[in-house]
Amino acid sequence: MGLIDRYLARSIAVPLIGSLVLAAMLLVLDKMLRLFQFVVAAGGPVSVVWRMLANLLPEYLSLGIPIGLMLGILLAFRKLALSSELDALRGIGIGFGRLLRVPYMFAVPLLLLNLFIVGYLEPYTHYRYEGLRFDLKSGALGAAIKVGEFNQLGKRLTLRIERSEEKGIRLHGIFVQTDQPGGMSVAATAEQGRFLSTDDPDTILFRLTKGRLIQDSPKFPAPRTLAFDSYDLPINLPSIDQFRRRGGSESDELYLHELWRVGYGGGATSEHRLLEAQSTFNFRLVEVLMMLVLPLLAIALAVPPKRSSSGLGIFVAILIVVAYHKINQYAQQAGTNGQLSPFLALWIPLLLYAAIIFWMYHVLAHKPGGQPIGALDKGAARAAKFVRRLLPKSRAA
Repeated sequence: MGLIDRYLARSIAVPLIGSLVLAAMLLVLDKMLRLFQFVVAAGGPVSVVWRMLANLLPEYLSLGIPIGLMLGILLAFRKLALSSELDALRGIGIGFGRLLRVPYMFAVPLLLLNLFIVGYLEPYTHYRYEGLRFDLKSGALGAAIKVGEFNQLGKRLTLRIERSEEKGIRLHGIFVQTDQPGGMSVAATAEQGRFLSTDDPDTILFRLTKGRLIQDSPKFPAPRTLAFDSYDLPINLPSIDQFRRRGGSESDELYLHELWRVGYGGGATSEHRLLEAQSTFNFRLVEVLMMLVLPLLAIALAVPPKRSSSGLGIFVAILIVVAYHKINQYAQQAGTNGQLSPFLALWIPLLLYAAIIFWMYHVLAHKPGGQPIGALDKGAARAAKFVRRLLPKSRAA
């Protein structure tokens, strides 16, 4: 029996890992373009995109792990069914109940991993992601100086450059205008320039080379002009607001035990905060516990009807998991808004979901020739035949 378990484990591991990586990569690629557009529009360094994507990865894994687990088990048992190996195993007395041992060897560790991700890792990385967005908007990550355009750096500095070299270290064709305390304004043009740090973290020096400078102030009878070979223009950096603390107004950023304390331990400061914490807490639990019935769903939909290689079960399985996830999201929102009880809105769909899956598994495992989606499969086969009959006529026409 150990040899069969090892064979089944290898058959599950390969599609499981492949499905997990593929799902995560598709979700990351979908977000990557929008992040590049956001970062470029905010004038931030492109390297921050990879940090933002890294902080989004746990969120994608929390959905990718259940899908990967289900597809890994489903594809492995589908392969056994199509090659008649499943019939051979059942013929020597190895039933579905015994074969479920290996799928649950994958399901339980992945469930614990997903509990850690949604309970602790995802709230932390969500906070880090929002912090990076805040830093981009506030300029804390540094703004990229656009060549050939007027750049507004803070409220008092306007800068335009014609050319940049050495990754922005050496600037050419410079125009700079700054407003200083007391009503004084300084405008300068220079052939070259570079930014230099100082001992004061709130001030930098802009060293200009070969240019002209104009100072104007209400105290001056006339603007002053100056030609220089080298001039250090001090620039006061704009003050940057501090990012909010984690979980201050966002329940998505609270760890699992913090949600329990706020939702059920008397830590809520308002009715809305109470409902939001309860909804988020129950949402995370049902999303994780749902993985306990995924092996049953995968096996129930993996075995096609006899003399058929239909892949309808794969489509139905993915549809069921995604639809359940969307139902949970709606229930969480309804619970937060006070329209439904957070506990009932999230646990009743889980019980119904589990009952349907147990029925589907029972039909396959305990009824001779049973097919939980046999009617759907026959309907799909008839539809395919009808389409094939139409194709020659349309080509002839």
